[in-house]
Amino acid sequence: MHIHAAISDLRSALKGRGRVVFVPTMGNLHAGHISLMTQARAHGDTVVASIFVNRLQFGPNEDFDKYPRTFQADCEQLAAAGVDVLFAPTEVDLYPEPQTYFVEPPGIQNILDGEFRPGHFRGVATVVSKLFNCVQPDAAVFGKKDYQQLMVIRNMTRQMALPIDIIGGETVRAEDGLALSSRNGYLSASERAEAPRLYQLLNTIRNAVLAGETDLPKLENAAIAALTEAGWKTDYVAVRQQSDLSAPTRANVPLVVLAASRLGNTRLIDNIEI
Repeated sequence: MHIHAAISDLRSALKGRGRVVFVPTMGNLHAGHISLMTQARAHGDTVVASIFVNRLQFGPNEDFDKYPRTFQADCEQLAAAGVDVLFAPTEVDLYPEPQTYFVEPPGIQNILDGEFRPGHFRGVATVVSKLFNCVQPDAAVFGKKDYQQLMVIRNMTRQMALPIDIIGGETVRAEDGLALSSRNGYLSASERAEAPRLYQLLNTIRNAVLAGETDLPKLENAAIAALTEAGWKTDYVAVRQQSDLSAPTRANVPLVVLAASRLGNTRLIDNIEI
């Protein structure tokens, strides 16, 4: 696996490498990330991963400084997964001058996670757009666990007419159903035992909808109440249309149930498509 920090070196290394598939990450990799690398291999000739902890998508009270940096272990995992090229820029490489131009998503950036993390999706869209320009891939893989992020990137790519296929990678879960996440490492032993409750409640909502339940607010409120009783602090549980994450306005459209809730000091997100 070849590692590059400079954009010019990366572009030179990717010339003549066939169909390039890109998987951007912030590092601290786990099996969920590696599954995206495996999926990427099926869609092209050259797999490029990136590791960059993007300051722009962290709020002033979020965990940018303590976000785990595990570069050497990450490189070993990526090499073992068969990744061909790793783009690992420093902040100076990617932001050689203050970033004053931003990609501003529409209303989707202000709902669900965006309501509780102002500016987050502007930071995501800006860095992904910049990474796309650096790597110039033919396709890119984003995990479905960050469902709203996937929708923001997919819609941005379509509206900006970028020649990149956006592939949604399925969420990888532990045996008890907890979605794998870098932030799971923040959980204490007792919190880790409690954490699967979020996935269980999402499944309860999914099953109720499939059984014909149409009172979606009732299902959402029941899940929030169950989490609160178990000691969670919930930002949202919401059933939305898959296409744009708006509230459903008609029957028989593909849905997704999404949730974000804090267990102790750790904020967990998850979703299940219906």
